Amino acid sequence: QERMPQTPPFAAMFDSSGYNRNLYQTKEDDCGGLYYHDNNLLSGSLEALIQHLVPNVDYYPDRTYIFTFLLSSRLFMHPYEVMAKVCHLCTEQQRLSEPGLDKNRIRKIAPKILQLLTEWTETFPYDFRDERMMRNLKELAQRIASGDEMYWKNVQQLLQNLIRKLATVSQYEEVLAKINATSTDRLTVLKTKPQSIQRDIITVCNDPYTLAQQLTHIELERLNYIGPEEFVQAFVQKDPLDNDKGCYGDRKKTRHLEAYVEWFNRLSYLVATEICMPVKKKHRAKVIEYFIDVARECFNIGNFNSLMAIISGMNMSSVSRLKKTWAKVKTAKFDILEHQMDPSSNFYNYRTALRGAAQRSLTAHSSREKIVIPFFSLLIKDIYFLNEGCASRLPNGHINFEKFWELAKQVSEFMTWKQVECPFERDRKILQYLLTVPVFSDDALYLASYESESPENHIEKDRWKTLRFVSEV
Repeated sequence: QERMPQTPPFAAMFDSSGYNRNLYQTKEDDCGGLYYHDNNLLSGSLEALIQHLVPNVDYYPDRTYIFTFLLSSRLFMHPYEVMAKVCHLCTEQQRLSEPGLDKNRIRKIAPKILQLLTEWTETFPYDFRDERMMRNLKELAQRIASGDEMYWKNVQQLLQNLIRKLATVSQYEEVLAKINATSTDRLTVLKTKPQSIQRDIITVCNDPYTLAQQLTHIELERLNYIGPEEFVQAFVQKDPLDNDKGCYGDRKKTRHLEAYVEWFNRLSYLVATEICMPVKKKHRAKVIEYFIDVARECFNIGNFNSLMAIISGMNMSSVSRLKKTWAKVKTAKFDILEHQMDPSSNFYNYRTALRGAAQRSLTAHSSREKIVIPFFSLLIKDIYFLNEGCASRLPNGHINFEKFWELAKQVSEFMTWKQVECPFERDRKILQYLLTVPVFSDDALYLASYESESPENHIEKDRWKTLRFVSEV
């Protein structure tokens, strides 16, 4: 039996230039419809690129190509259309639909087709939530497995793994929906500041280091469910050469990415709520210092997303206006953190720290050192600008593949980060609190802030009056 083609792990997929220098040695350079320069594929017609994805007896596409094409092709056509074309090409070229199949030929091609289907189902499993994808997958898999017991087992294994993965995703989505329902149900409008707070973050977890670890749990779990394709689907627009409506216009194809962004916002508001809630100035100052320590631990762990959410919560104007409270805080550590996450020069300091963490992750011996959780909004922004910055199609109608190498390079780095196992022990009580405790809206935060330290000018006084009036109605 032929062995499956071997593919490198994600981290090794792209060298520093964005291309794999040994790409496509197995196919001639003057391939119809594909344009190469120095052995690197720069552009091609959509048909030729699909053909390039399909293995034959002598050829198997490079893994970087498979990932890049499957990631970016959805800007031009639905995954199920790509799958239908791949199935058609495999069937036609290998004459899989003929009654008397040549067993020897099947043995040569079956491992390669199976490997392609395995890579697709493992890297982009969410594509297969579409019935049409599943139908095509089963049909092609059955064709290549029909005459051989071993391939039949491999096909069954592939389908079981995929179904298990999709079931896990559905469970996760149900859990998310429950968490959201709980925190919304318990959101109450603050009329006047409660005199005694039943629970606050410090009573639930008085150790900043432990809280940073639990935040990292939430981050890694939510990162893990984001499919690489969501980055591209977040900005799919109508393809100018396609007369049909935009690819993904109406369907929710970025729900895990959105859930992750919502988590960032929740954490920011949670921080602001915890600071504005206490009646006593001393207590508020203590909460601020506590969060500064949590943020510092997040930075040390490599959890930049929680770090940024905490800083943005502390910088909300309802919090930053509490001058008497801040006067009691030792802010030196906070200044250092703010400097690290300073947006000037396109977040130069943060990007330097991120590169350091990514470097550490590559040579790490423990999961603890492997953790890299990027500041997510900035990552999305970078990918968005990369997509907007140059055309997806060239004037001759070719797909600009050079652009998609860069896109795939950024997304594949994210893929290595999201696969890290969280090394810290889970604390259900703290996680429950972080995910479900009610947080204040902007208005409730301002109301609590004015209750803590009276309005200082006419604008604040007017706002306070309005807020009190609204909350009493």
